[in-house]
Amino acid sequence: MLSISWQMMLLALLIIPLSLFGVVFLMKNSQKYFLSQQTSLGLLNGHIEEMYGAHEIVTAFNGQQKSVDQFETYNDQLYRSAWKSQFLSGLMQPLTMMVGNLGYVGVSILGGYLVLHQVIAIGDIQSFITYTRSFTQPINQIAQSMNMLQSTMAAAERVFGFLNEAEVLPDTSDPVPVSFEGKSLIQGQVAFENVRFGYTPDKTVIRDFSMFVKPGQKIAIVGPTGAGKTTIVKLLMRFYELNGGAIYIDGHDTRTFTRKDLRSLVGMVLQDAWLFEGTIRDNLKFGNPDASEAQMVKAAQMAHVDHFIETLDHGYDTVLGESSSNVSQGQRQLLTIARAFLSDPKILILDEATSSVDTRTEVLIQKGMDALMEGRTSFVIAHRLSTIRNADAILVMNEGDIVEIGNHDALMKRDGFYTKLYNAQFSGEEE
Repeated sequence: MLSISWQMMLLALLIIPLSLFGVVFLMKNSQKYFLSQQTSLGLLNGHIEEMYGAHEIVTAFNGQQKSVDQFETYNDQLYRSAWKSQFLSGLMQPLTMMVGNLGYVGVSILGGYLVLHQVIAIGDIQSFITYTRSFTQPINQIAQSMNMLQSTMAAAERVFGFLNEAEVLPDTSDPVPVSFEGKSLIQGQVAFENVRFGYTPDKTVIRDFSMFVKPGQKIAIVGPTGAGKTTIVKLLMRFYELNGGAIYIDGHDTRTFTRKDLRSLVGMVLQDAWLFEGTIRDNLKFGNPDASEAQMVKAAQMAHVDHFIETLDHGYDTVLGESSSNVSQGQRQLLTIARAFLSDPKILILDEATSSVDTRTEVLIQKGMDALMEGRTSFVIAHRLSTIRNADAILVMNEGDIVEIGNHDALMKRDGFYTKLYNAQFSGEEE
């Protein structure tokens, strides 16, 4: 092109900034719609997966219409963002082609002028236009694939947003030992000091929580749903990092232990019973792989699950299926309680541990738990307040703060928030 005419080449070069300006302008205006499209697509896919996974629950509670309405809302959001992004992105190729054609017209006019003045031959104009078309072809190809590129960029932005989340803090390089020659060095003293925490920066769940627990004490935590009861024990296990304050075990900040050592001190029985695919033996020994057969059987007996296991064809070698669907919810919970017995922890956390068993079994388990909690620091989260009347101290929480503290009799005499919770469950009954 330069060998034919430098004037015509300068005119052809003007196509590049004009095309780039149009592409950048359309990209800036369409990229936000591509991001919105990816977000809406994620919400739509998540909703579909959730509804299919919980199909029985949705049907049982007549939630089909609500599910369809929610689907239509997400689908409308996806439709609006998708057509706007596709429309604006689809303008790029026509725009670059129009600018390129204008360049051809300019080259032809300038070439005709140069031919009249005998600067170039008429055949040079035809050659130059061919070169110009080859010159602008990559720009047209980029514009043609910009739709896919922008969609990829929007998806990549969501992926990298996830990858850029803060990593888990590494364990300390000089951890406090928890045992020596097989003997535990921890007594079980627990202290919360001005603990503050929120799952998201804009919503604080625990505002200013302070508490001191002596070794061997049984502490009950009660309060309405969302008060922060389960969050407290999750922070003790260091499943989440604190936003403020500190938690101490035997005077040592929990951050001075390794996570493995810290969690080896604590036994948990949660409201949602968790068992993995494998034999009952493997599940029971999960927290204490070195336990003997006799210890395992004794733990099962204390949890009142031994008789059920013996009735199975393969006993302790019975394989639990995926999601433990071949045993009932109550039996799963009994097995997790037996696992807690076998792990022999210094600190025990019971989060509505008997919520899925019948009243008779609950009484038996309660006796076993009393034996398990003897000499151990215990945190009991309970909604049925009759199960924690013998606790050394009852923490009454509301909206992330301790509103009352004391034993059952003292709190009832105070006639405060705890009394209202208790009376709501036992209205019309005599103690």
